[in-house]
Amino acid sequence: MTKSAQHQIFNLIILDESGSMESIKTPTLTGFNEMVQTIKGAQVQFPDQQHYISLVAFNGLSIRTLLDRLPVDSLYPLTTDLYRPDASTPLYDAMGRSLLRLELQTEHLTNYSVLVSILTDGDENASREFGGAAIRAMVDRLTKLGWSFTYMGANHNVEQTAALLAIHSSIRFESTQASVEQLFDKDRKGRMAYYDKRSKGMSSEQAQNGYWEQP
Repeated sequence: MTKSAQHQIFNLIILDESGSMESIKTPTLTGFNEMVQTIKGAQVQFPDQQHYISLVAFNGLSIRTLLDRLPVDSLYPLTTDLYRPDASTPLYDAMGRSLLRLELQTEHLTNYSVLVSILTDGDENASREFGGAAIRAMVDRLTKLGWSFTYMGANHNVEQTAALLAIHSSIRFESTQASVEQLFDKDRKGRMAYYDKRSKGMSSEQAQNGYWEQP
């Protein structure tokens, strides 16, 4: 199968880098690097797919694109030098910038999917460019175009926040090593089920169904 015939899957991870993430920095780094290995494995298991990863880390000091649509085979581990928790939580700005950027990057493609994963241990408290209503409208529009969204949160009303942002797949975790490890294990199972369903021709909505409920 030629590369052009493969179904391209863009995995966008929007990762909280605010100061409160310091307490779970190590399991978060480990979990992300295991996620990369999961996606690498998926590309081997599903040769009809070509995977890319974008990683955006955000806090009140900066919103940084650490990985920008990199082919999964060329990825390097996320290290403590690259991930430095500090400051506040401009969640809406991070989402707005990241989603608009990837939308522009994929606007001329047809055979592709986008799986957006948002991980934060606190509620929005520092955005200046985007408000909640604008992000909700953006997520709703992109969902109708076939994008999939998952929201992973701690220390706030996760279900309510996800619903306010038009995200229908959410999960709550605790700011402990054990809980973060369990979270990434659930994400691994959900991802593999999603990729499997997409490989079988299911829609993005069908593929995302039951994301957090895999055995």
